[in-house]
Amino acid sequence: MGFSCGLVGLPNAGKSTLFNALANADARVECYPFCTIEANIGSIAVPDERLDRLAGLFPSKKKVPTHLDFIDIAGLVKHASEGEGMGNQFLSEIRAVDAVLHVVRCFEHADVPHVTGTIDPQRDIAIVETELLLKDHETLSRVAKHLHQETKGTDRLAPSRAAAWDALVDHVARGLPVRSAHVDHLIEPQLHEASPLTGKPCLFVANVGDEGENEYSAQVELAARERGAEAVVIRGRLEAEIVEAASTPEERAVFLAEYGLADTSLRALIRAGYRLLHLVTFFTIEGPEVRAWTVPEGTTAPQAGGRIHSDFADRFVLAEAVDLPLLLAAGSEKALRDSGKVRRAGRDYAVRDGDVIHFICS
Repeated sequence: MGFSCGLVGLPNAGKSTLFNALANADARVECYPFCTIEANIGSIAVPDERLDRLAGLFPSKKKVPTHLDFIDIAGLVKHASEGEGMGNQFLSEIRAVDAVLHVVRCFEHADVPHVTGTIDPQRDIAIVETELLLKDHETLSRVAKHLHQETKGTDRLAPSRAAAWDALVDHVARGLPVRSAHVDHLIEPQLHEASPLTGKPCLFVANVGDEGENEYSAQVELAARERGAEAVVIRGRLEAEIVEAASTPEERAVFLAEYGLADTSLRALIRAGYRLLHLVTFFTIEGPEVRAWTVPEGTTAPQAGGRIHSDFADRFVLAEAVDLPLLLAAGSEKALRDSGKVRRAGRDYAVRDGDVIHFICS
């Protein structure tokens, strides 16, 4: 599995409906808690007009987009951190993802009861965040005991590590997520291993009805701003139905136009997940494919080559990189080479978003 975003929220918030719309999958969608018992996983193509335009230069080659994995995790409930519902299983599934998409119910529906009886986004967000914080406090407290035991040994850095970890535990105990804490470099290895739930980047998803934005989604957007996060408003049920009914982009455009929409919000959600994980896209045009690849910001040329094949990283000599807009303007790779606008990139070169790269290996 590649880079992954987990859909998290209370039961009946619309996570499985949203997952179906994203993956055009067939996850069960029923209105009772714990409908999703095992996590559903879908690998979703990242929409990128640049890839479409690049592929237009090579009509005989197959176009291969980059992907994000979306995981539909069953609904959390109050006291999930204590094992309520299926809390332990669900929380362990959240621990395995790279980022959290917090789906918040912002729609009224008589046939889909809210797990608490009323629609209240601020309360719902607080319930989920509290359960994640409680579980993190439990996890970090266990690690603290181990680090304090190490202070009795000969490691001179052990007391500093324990003190730094205690500060982190106190931060979480005050109701603050790990992602907002200053983390001392001494405890970075232990923190990576613990993989705290609130240390993961978070994006809020306001799941509204067919009518679109409303007072509830405005509350979600406010909550996201207060946390320094991004929010995306999705008409989950409507967009799931459009994806299911439309077999071509043209048909989808017709359905969207009926509701005054220029494009599906799902594309915005996928792109937001891409930004959330601080990913960049580079392209290759070797062999029979025009292909997009996903790597984190700051990835070096050898590391990027390793995404294609491990031998590329081990046997890297240099890379030739071109700016996609220049290649599109030139009309061909040969024309760009003739103009001298191909960059030679060594081992320290950090891949830029939109690079078209040719790897040269020994």
